[in-house]
Amino acid sequence: MPTRSAAVLASGTTNAAKLFIAALAFTSAYVGFSAYSSAGSAAVPAGPVTTVTLAAREVPVTEDITTTAAVAGKVTVNVLADGQAGCVKSYVARSLLINPDPDQGVTYRWRLTRWSPATKTWRTYLSDHDGTAAAEQTVQWRPRVTGNPGWYRVELKVQGADPINSDRFQVTC
Repeated sequence: MPTRSAAVLASGTTNAAKLFIAALAFTSAYVGFSAYSSAGSAAVPAGPVTTVTLAAREVPVTEDITTTAAVAGKVTVNVLADGQAGCVKSYVARSLLINPDPDQGVTYRWRLTRWSPATKTWRTYLSDHDGTAAAEQTVQWRPRVTGNPGWYRVELKVQGADPINSDRFQVTC
């Protein structure tokens, strides 16, 4: 005499098998229809075929940032030569972050600020945030300025400490 749970298990297995078969049939039909509908879309080009060869190139950094040691309490900013046309500039901001309590993580925020001559204040242009649990870590951020010349500076604000500003720098086109 089969138990009630065995009957429920058997009917559940049957339903699962039926669903699997239905899903398999639907997938097969979809793949077949998809292959049928795209078969006529691949046209053979008329005339000679032109082969295009793409070449990769390396873009050097204008300053060697690996030799510039990050310093605690100071934000350094270097411009990167990113090979972009027009008014596009990429930068790398670095600092040495010392966590007073390595048992606890610490969060920090980067801000790229732009000088506003109209209001005579630094206004946020870009921002980002991150965190670390290390006792000491060099942190860096790579902001990008596109088509907006002016005076900028980078601010690093570590949780529980005063913000640190880089020297100001000018973006020109």
